[in-house]
Amino acid sequence: MQFGIIGSGSWATALVKILTDNQHHVNWWVRNADTIGYIRQRSHNPHYISAVYFDNKLLTLSDSIIYAVEQSDVLVIAVPSAYVHDAFSTLNTDAFQNKKIVSAIKGILPGSNQLVNEYLSLEFNVELHNYFAVMGPCHAEEIAAEKLSYLTFAGVDEEMGGEIASHFHTEYLNTAVSHDIMGVQYAAILKNIYALGAGIAHGLEYGDNFLSVYIANSANEMVRFLRKARLDDEKETINYTASVYLGDLLVTCYSLYSRNRTFGNMIGKGYSVKAALLELNMVAEGYNASKCIHTINQELRVNIPIADIIYGILWEHLPAAEGFKKIETLLV
Repeated sequence: MQFGIIGSGSWATALVKILTDNQHHVNWWVRNADTIGYIRQRSHNPHYISAVYFDNKLLTLSDSIIYAVEQSDVLVIAVPSAYVHDAFSTLNTDAFQNKKIVSAIKGILPGSNQLVNEYLSLEFNVELHNYFAVMGPCHAEEIAAEKLSYLTFAGVDEEMGGEIASHFHTEYLNTAVSHDIMGVQYAAILKNIYALGAGIAHGLEYGDNFLSVYIANSANEMVRFLRKARLDDEKETINYTASVYLGDLLVTCYSLYSRNRTFGNMIGKGYSVKAALLELNMVAEGYNASKCIHTINQELRVNIPIADIIYGILWEHLPAAEGFKKIETLLV
């Protein structure tokens, strides 16, 4: 398999590390030509997880997404959800023909409220059996430090999902396979919203006892939404305590590496949304996701009051302290 990575942020850089550690050649699309020159000269990304050094013989760097797509059999998309439309704007509608697509995006496309597979199907005729999502509790910083981590590759074609996953397995990364392509994506979206709320709680100086109860209730909310959104077959049992669901929620709520938690912490301390976005200088997927999920839920009508209140804080100027006073009354 010839792999291509679309994106040059921290998660994209970590994915390049994983593949090149396994001696795979990678076609790496990096938007900025100066960054490409820097990586070629100094063998590391100057902006994200710069402690990771690459064997440049295993990299073909290009600022042409058309070239990166053409040269690859498997495309791993690792740009923030808000930038997907712009990143793919120069591609023809048949660009992904005969390609396998792996989404590493833990977000939903703002404006259209689409999952990545829905967007690719509509704009590029990508069929679901050629689409996979790689999700799970896995911060780029810990991949850089080679601390043991776990990722799940989800797709309706589980055999191909397992084949793709095998190329990412290393001594510091274990991989699993799932067929729940819709559920794992929605779980990744929702956990960012709840993690942002966990950060708000920390900024408001709630303690660990409250946070544990908040996360437990958030997990229940998430499961309610997933069962409705993925049209759960009652005869099928999904283990929602698995790492790709509960594990990812936990690490994103607790970890200091979590940008959503960091963003929320700023809101809890009194930053405006605009100021927090500027200070963070990275994308917190939970911000846009809270609005997208709120809109989607107008049709689904799932009882998700915690997510609704976080949406109110971020988008409807609900004071954070007032919002969490409401959350206090919901928790059991």
